[in-house]
Amino acid sequence: MIQARVKISDKTNQILNIVKAKYNLKDKSAALNLVVAQYEEKILEPQYSPEFIKEMLDSENDEVIGPFKNADELKAYIKSLPDEDE
Repeated sequence: MIQARVKISDKTNQILNIVKAKYNLKDKSAALNLVVAQYEEKILEPQYSPEFIKEMLDSENDEVIGPFKNADELKAYIKSLPDEDE
């Protein structure tokens, strides 16, 4: 396990203390590990949710556009699309 010395704000310290108490954790390190794990699950990897997988599988039969030779061609194509509110 890696040990790190970090500076945290008073607000962050209060939140870690609340998490520590709420989940009856041993120390603030455990609270920080829990918060980071929840962040990873909800923010970093939401694309792997069952809803996302279903959406990707459903989109396999969608019309394919392109290929574009470069980013400028893609930008020109995007500009040519009608606005959503039209």
